[in-house]
Amino acid sequence: MIAIRTEPELDLIRKSGEILKGCFLEIEKALRPGVTTGELDRIAEEYILSHGAIPAFKGYQGYPASICASVNEQVVHGIPGPRELEEGDIVGIDIGVLREEYYADASRTYEIGEVDDATRRLVETTKEALELAIDKVRPGNHLSDISHAIQSHAEGAGYQVVRALVGHGIGRRMHEEPQIPNFGPPGAGPVLKPGMVLAIEPMVNAGTFDVLTLKDQWTFVTVDGKLSAHFEDTVAVTDNDPVIMTR
Repeated sequence: MIAIRTEPELDLIRKSGEILKGCFLEIEKALRPGVTTGELDRIAEEYILSHGAIPAFKGYQGYPASICASVNEQVVHGIPGPRELEEGDIVGIDIGVLREEYYADASRTYEIGEVDDATRRLVETTKEALELAIDKVRPGNHLSDISHAIQSHAEGAGYQVVRALVGHGIGRRMHEEPQIPNFGPPGAGPVLKPGMVLAIEPMVNAGTFDVLTLKDQWTFVTVDGKLSAHFEDTVAVTDNDPVIMTR
C-alpha cells in the first residue's frame, strides 16, 4: 500500500530535505583530489547532527557509515574510508536524513577535478534522466511513466540502467512502497496521487547493466568495471507540479 501523506507530514519530510540540501553544500566545499571518502562522511555526520537530525544510513541494517560514497565503477552503497579521491574520478554521494520521525533521501554524482568528455556525458545524462523522471511525478500518471522516462533517456544516449536496484517510497520509513524500477513500459503500475512521496534514483552504467556485490556485502559495482553514475531526489506528488523535497 502506498502512503498518502498529509500536509503536516509533507512539511516534516521537507524539513529533512532542507538539512540534506545543506549537507550536500558542505560536502561540495571539501570535494577535491586527495580528500578521503571517510572525511566526507565525517563532514556529513557532523552537519546532520548539528542540525538536530540523525544520519539515517548509519546502523541501517548494519551499515557502518553516515553516507554512501561510490567511486567510479561502484554503483551504490560504497562504504567511506581511507580511499583518496583522484583527479578524473567521479563519486556518488548518497545521504539519508531522519528528523522528527520522517526521512528524506538524495544522491549526487560529483566530478573530481577535470574529467574526460565520456565521463562528463555519463554524469550529465544521468542527471537529465532524473529531471525527466521528476517531470512525470504528476497526478494521473502511472508509476512506470517515471521508470520509462529514465530508461528511454539513458538507453537513447547509449547507456544501460541498473535493473537489480530500485527507487522507493519514503516517509515514516526509509524504504516504503512502491518500488520504482529505472526501466519499464509507460502507462503501467499504480496511478500517482497527491500526497505520495517517492525517492527516484536513476543508476546509469557506461557498459552493461549487470552489477555484483563486493565482499563487504554492501558495495555494488559494475561487472565490467565501467563507470556508473547515480542521482536521487525525494519528490512529492501534488495537485499540480512535482515538489522536490531535497533541493
